[in-house]
Amino acid sequence: MKKILSIVLFSALGGALTLGAYKLFVEKPQVVFEQAGLEKPSAVNANYTNAMLGAAENTDFTVAAEKTLNSVVHVKNTMLQTIKDPFAEFFYGQGNGTRQFSQVGTGSGVIISSDGYIITNNHVINNATDIAIVLNNKKEYKAKLIGTDPTNDIALIKVDAKDLPYVTFGDSDHIKVGEWVLAVGNPYNLTSTVTAGIVSAKGRDLDGNGSVDSFIQTDAAVNPGNSGGALVNTRGELIGINTAISSMTGSFVGYSFAVPSNIAKKVVEDLMEFGNVQKAMLGVVGGELDSKIAENLDVKNTQGFYISDVTENSGAAKAGLKSKDIIVQLDGVKISTYADLTGFLRTKRPNDKVQVVFLRNGEEKNVLVTLTKNEISKVSTLGLELKNLDKTELKKLKIENGVKVSDILNKELMSYGVKKGYIITEINDKKVYSVDDVNDMISSKSSNEVLRIVMLNLDGELERYIFR
Repeated sequence: MKKILSIVLFSALGGALTLGAYKLFVEKPQVVFEQAGLEKPSAVNANYTNAMLGAAENTDFTVAAEKTLNSVVHVKNTMLQTIKDPFAEFFYGQGNGTRQFSQVGTGSGVIISSDGYIITNNHVINNATDIAIVLNNKKEYKAKLIGTDPTNDIALIKVDAKDLPYVTFGDSDHIKVGEWVLAVGNPYNLTSTVTAGIVSAKGRDLDGNGSVDSFIQTDAAVNPGNSGGALVNTRGELIGINTAISSMTGSFVGYSFAVPSNIAKKVVEDLMEFGNVQKAMLGVVGGELDSKIAENLDVKNTQGFYISDVTENSGAAKAGLKSKDIIVQLDGVKISTYADLTGFLRTKRPNDKVQVVFLRNGEEKNVLVTLTKNEISKVSTLGLELKNLDKTELKKLKIENGVKVSDILNKELMSYGVKKGYIITEINDKKVYSVDDVNDMISSKSSNEVLRIVMLNLDGELERYIFR
């Protein structure tokens, strides 16, 4: 019988990995939920002009609305919650104080194929025990979860139906700031609602901290219930999945954000073909430039991605990219910010070839880089560096899944005996197959949720750790 060791760690496990302004890992994950922003937008007076009125009158929104309305569905998720009454258990015995109740949440989804595949936000269906969708014609279907990507807040579900109306994908890389767009969804349970606006910005980082977010920002009105709905251009092509708003009240105050369609499309294709999301790595470490950083680094450019280090044996290293190079373009897409770079990489897979335009000593050069798979990840929350296991290693260990602890930086974990070579096999009752799985599971964790991690020690015994 394998020995089971359970340890509860009450202190926060942080500070294991510190990255400076110019030391950002390109593959750093983050999940965005629909929630209130941190800053309240200020109101200012504006001069009135009727120039916009003329432009709006010359734009036909009816074609896009007709193409989209019947393809956007109402998503209803049911979650079973279990609560315990300690007083009832005390007086009537263990097991008598447990009660279950159901909680229903709603959102939106977009039909992307005639045979019933539907894309929505991960946070719309997260932890759901039952998913139902309602079409614009009031028909209701039970839906099956195909897969999720918490990092990009995308989920794929399917209903058993045929000949459904669907939306075709557009190219989000080529939308322009100022372009008219429509947001279609079910805010506040008001089904089949269409709002219009323009693309306010691209490659938007919601937190403003150089994270990996690369959202389309619009001023089309989006409210709770719109999550997972469609953002379409005037031709009715899907260019984004409405995901978040920035607001102190929880309601729309002028800003909304959507996952670009190129990212959403790639995620869906991966989930359908592989069952998980294939994540590609360029193999560079660095950060975006601005005037202050450019001055400190003694470079003339104030836009682009400055390379401070190149990962050994990566595609970037093999192609000849070096420290101090500045990436300005990838496959014809301009790279001005960190979000531009990470947003582009999220549309690619390992072994894809990318044309990289960069500056070296002020001279423009270009190389073809073959992207690689992310095999190593530093998880700062846990204080661990993790490495993927190949089939030979798994067979030798007589296990089907897991990732190896290749380095440990947290002293508290060390004190409990965790060592290099330990294998993480499960997190919160879900099997771990890759370092990307670990990143996704941790990034999707809510603030009050514990992490239950199962590890295989060097003696082949299972150890359980609970992080609060």
